[in-house]
Amino acid sequence: MTTSTTPPVGTVPGSAEDILRRVRAVPAAEGFPSIDELLAAFEALAAEHPALIESRRVGTSRRGEAIPGYTIGAGERSYLVVGGVHPNEPIGFLTALHLATELVTEPELLAASRGAWHIVPCIDPDGARLNEGWYATPQDRNFYSRRFYRPEPDQQVEWTFPTSYKDAYFDRMMPETQALAREIDRTKPDLYVALHNGEMGGVYYYLSRAVSGLYDLLHAIPAEVGLPLNTGEPEAPYLETYAPAIYGTGSITDAYDYMEGLGLDQTTMVGGSSSSEYAARYGTLSLVAELPYWTHPDSDDQSPAGESYRDLVIRTSGRLIDASEQLGAILAEAEEHVSIVSPFLTASRVFVPMLAEIGAMDRARAAEPESEREATVAERFGNEDLVHCFRLRYGGMLLRALEAESVAGVAPAPLRRLVARLEALYSTWQDEAAEATRASVIPVADVVGVQYGALLAAAFHGLGADD
Repeated sequence: MTTSTTPPVGTVPGSAEDILRRVRAVPAAEGFPSIDELLAAFEALAAEHPALIESRRVGTSRRGEAIPGYTIGAGERSYLVVGGVHPNEPIGFLTALHLATELVTEPELLAASRGAWHIVPCIDPDGARLNEGWYATPQDRNFYSRRFYRPEPDQQVEWTFPTSYKDAYFDRMMPETQALAREIDRTKPDLYVALHNGEMGGVYYYLSRAVSGLYDLLHAIPAEVGLPLNTGEPEAPYLETYAPAIYGTGSITDAYDYMEGLGLDQTTMVGGSSSSEYAARYGTLSLVAELPYWTHPDSDDQSPAGESYRDLVIRTSGRLIDASEQLGAILAEAEEHVSIVSPFLTASRVFVPMLAEIGAMDRARAAEPESEREATVAERFGNEDLVHCFRLRYGGMLLRALEAESVAGVAPAPLRRLVARLEALYSTWQDEAAEATRASVIPVADVVGVQYGALLAAAFHGLGADD
């Protein structure tokens, strides 16, 4: 992933034509690097180009690991690109490395950007290391889910910036969050790109403000490698839709007010603010390009689904609540037997009941009059696959939590029986997900190319072009 291609003679660096070419030119890769491999690649690049790359330590993880950052170039604009904001989302590792490689091997591209690029390859190395079991083989959803880890919300770098709104208050910033906040404060970025990715379906984006001049190019970028957009609906119903598959990032106040309007307890679902919301104090344009590992044509199908949106949401919310109850029963029985408080256990204690809370929120919004309309195929696919996604993710994490006892040799017989019970339930969920989705695996180079192209589009076409 460290090679670069020379642009054709006459191509203007950063032009739409140039960006689309770059989307197609990302080198092939089988999987994603471990943290050690990622940081070694950055160090090798810095050693090869000492006059172009400035390295520094931006912070320290909770478990004492140094978090490095790199700066390439100088100029009137400031760009901040951060990988690993969620540790189960490693597409950005290769995007960050490919960006750095092209900037130092193609001086015309760096000069055309007229600025300094500040890159943090991975802001949460501790969390990333707990996902490394699947990084090299991201093709299999079952393999991925059984080795999956995502920290509970108040331990996620992305969602642990300060919040103070009505009854919602959060100030428990982790060391990694503090490091990212310092980078935002230090660089005052014109453009901030948090390198997220999704799992299944199509491509979609978040922008911190409307920039209509970007939309056509953001749509053209995934089309260049044959990937569909995800046009079902945004991840949260209160988010503004700027264009198909392009949404506003929203804020904690938006989430709070929406849930308050549904009569739900806002404080259980509202925690810290996002990094994009924190960067907004500097007038920063923030971009998130969400790329899946697996794609399905239904994610961009706007034809009628043959059922009302209300019925769809009630059906899928019921399945989320049911999953919460089944996992919750196993977790409750296991509590008296567990002796290892692993990250998998602490996350499970939060996510298992959260599935029911998400289901309850969906039930509440299904009662709204606008839910009487007919659902689209894309909406049906998105809502149904969310059930599969959450069951596989959080069932897999709970299995990892309980299996840790057996690996350590301290699991009593009742706990081993619970593991067998959960494995049987989980196997059923795996079979149902495989039967329902029949998805296609996306080449790693394509998802990296789309994410890379999107950040270049924002850098070269989004700044100074707000609506």
